[in-house]
Amino acid sequence: MFDRRVVWLSCLVLAWGCGTGAATLHTSGSGGAAGTGGAPATSAGTGGTGGPGVGASGATTASVTAGSGGAPPCTTRVSYGDAWIHPAGHPDLFDDVTGPLTWDGTCTDDGGNSFAVLSNGWKPYFTGPAACLLALDTTCPGAPACTTRITYGAAWLPPANHPATYDDVPGRVWWDRTCTTQGSDSAAVLSNGWAPHFTGAGACALSFDYQGCGGLYQNAVIPEGCADPGVLRDGSTYLVACTSGDDADAFPLRTSPDLVHWTAAGYIFPSARKPSWAMSDFWAPEVHAVGAGYVAYFTARHQDGILSIGAATATSSLGPFTDVGQPLVHDAVMGMIDPTEIEDGSGNRYLVWKEDGNAVGKPTPIYGQALSPDGTALVGARTTLITNDLPWEGAVVEGPWIVAHGGSYYLFYSGNSYANSSYAVGVARSAAVLGPYQKAAAPILATDAGWVGPGHCSVVDTPAGDTAIFYHAWEPGHVNGPGDVRVGMLDTVVWSGGWPAVPEAPSVGSRPVP
Repeated sequence: MFDRRVVWLSCLVLAWGCGTGAATLHTSGSGGAAGTGGAPATSAGTGGTGGPGVGASGATTASVTAGSGGAPPCTTRVSYGDAWIHPAGHPDLFDDVTGPLTWDGTCTDDGGNSFAVLSNGWKPYFTGPAACLLALDTTCPGAPACTTRITYGAAWLPPANHPATYDDVPGRVWWDRTCTTQGSDSAAVLSNGWAPHFTGAGACALSFDYQGCGGLYQNAVIPEGCADPGVLRDGSTYLVACTSGDDADAFPLRTSPDLVHWTAAGYIFPSARKPSWAMSDFWAPEVHAVGAGYVAYFTARHQDGILSIGAATATSSLGPFTDVGQPLVHDAVMGMIDPTEIEDGSGNRYLVWKEDGNAVGKPTPIYGQALSPDGTALVGARTTLITNDLPWEGAVVEGPWIVAHGGSYYLFYSGNSYANSSYAVGVARSAAVLGPYQKAAAPILATDAGWVGPGHCSVVDTPAGDTAIFYHAWEPGHVNGPGDVRVGMLDTVVWSGGWPAVPEAPSVGSRPVP
């Protein structure tokens, strides 16, 4: 499967004198020279109508001697959108340069392609007209807070008293490149709800410059597969646990600083530590911080053949985890799956899960019930929060996840069949964890041209203080067949009018890191 992650490996650093210090450019890789004819590389894509032009013929690194003050020079990373035309020998999607680097947002068409001109003279080219998309992140003094510069093409119809051809917007704004004809004109709808209009059909032209937003990424962020992802933010690190089915080791773990770049980190249950009561079908794990420790909640098939919910404890989010010795939720005749945990504003904890009624032709209520303070025992009686009663949900609601936001609780859930394009994410809202819940009428995340069957999500805060949704989806043409996997996906949640939305998602092209 094609790996569309951003690969954050350094490949090119241009350095020039800083103070009295010397800068020396060293090269490696094919050809043994940067650029053509042995000259130093001066462009990430110069020259050539619509082509990548002169670029590094091999990976390059810079050896920099600090100035007389001994301080290292500041640097700027320029990250290129997915339409960027790579120079030869330049597989990465970014360059690091010494000193400040800027772009005014202008994107110039050249033949069937387009290019930007950066402040150091570089001319990165992009496939297609008006396709420039860059992110600039610097360690230099005066680095801006995250800002999006949206620059409009020549056919833009500006509002009254708006002489500039661009807007600078705090935070992250993006566009899925959909251009809708409206009469004799056309319009684009941006993630913040703006709808710039352009003269003529199909005339939308926009470029995006993300300054200080942390770079770019592209789905899938876990292309090797991560079904039913359960994500925990644990200090400055994110942890995700994934369904493992009947693999020898249960529930693979990965860690990340930013929800984009993930590193394998073991398993909740290596084969020798699997619960004795569980025999197969290890599904839908989540690790939650509970008190001074952590509890992993999960689904597994009991020795009696019934799907049940288990719990295991650890002092670290990476384990080792010890099963509590018996299922937390077990019914003699009905499967119980997809557990999640939520703590309310008063410190009360609740378990939320799905009754697996669809397996026997019955409804699939999602229940909530209070937990003991240590999160390992149920307290009181269970309450039905929602059931499958909207047309789009079909025979299933499952995969619950609850977050608190703006004084309400939001129950994110998935509906319909995970194995095809009908699967989607819905949301319901309540003033209390145990309801009553009001559902949004339509799903907020559904199949699009790039991804099939998005669902079973986690919703977490980002390092920048925004909200992200992490979920799985199928790649088109690889849906629930032999060897097909549900990949790990990331997009941004926006809040408006008391409800969440996931605009222009599942995302296909480059986006700013949430």
